[in-house]
Amino acid sequence: NSGVQISPTGTLMLKHFNLSGVYTCSIVYKLTAMQPDKNLIIKYLIYAYSDPKNYYEFTAQYHAAPCNSSHNTSFEKTLLQILSKLVAEISCEVTLIKSECHHVKMQRGGLQNEIFFTFSVASLDREKHNSLCQQSSCDASHHRLNKAKHLIERFFKQQVEVSRKSSEPLPQIYYIEGTLQTVWVDRCYPGYGMNAQIHPDCPECCVICSPGSYNPSNGIHCLRCDSSLIYGATKC
Repeated sequence: NSGVQISPTGTLMLKHFNLSGVYTCSIVYKLTAMQPDKNLIIKYLIYAYSDPKNYYEFTAQYHAAPCNSSHNTSFEKTLLQILSKLVAEISCEVTLIKSECHHVKMQRGGLQNEIFFTFSVASLDREKHNSLCQQSSCDASHHRLNKAKHLIERFFKQQVEVSRKSSEPLPQIYYIEGTLQTVWVDRCYPGYGMNAQIHPDCPECCVICSPGSYNPSNGIHCLRCDSSLIYGATKC
């Protein structure tokens, strides 16, 4: 069918499939025209895989208004709009993971209110399930994510610089210098997982979960499930 091609040199190529499992290849050939047919049967295992969904996770702390104040909610919306606009032109998106306000005891300043923001920055072009990106587009995606990271880090750095240069007193809500942290995160699609022991040739690939395992979420590991009898199980 259209998903199977044979190259001029005899390479068998399977494209656009997710039917993992044992494949049988039956070959009939002759060494010379006068000899009888010879049969060769080859069995091999094929695993579907996809590239991981990479994103950056950021955490940052802000000095805040009282935790029940509507000013904090309004500021949160404004901050997300600014960050989203920063990375929109390079086809990335910002998603708020959580926002928590806490009373923090300072060594010399008593109690103060702080907002702890956690948000992610992801590329928009790799959300298609089971899509295997070409190397050039993968590289482009990584490049754009790194550019988005640089833009966001510069944004927070500029907030500190503006505060230092200003003679005005600090506003009620402001970024606390040095609290921005960045983590690179890999995630696999449901039904896929990473396993360097089973798949040493591609330790960073999200390979389809084998029978006896499953992945119900966007984690990176296939979990054991003895009752799972299919490839790519998302439930046990």
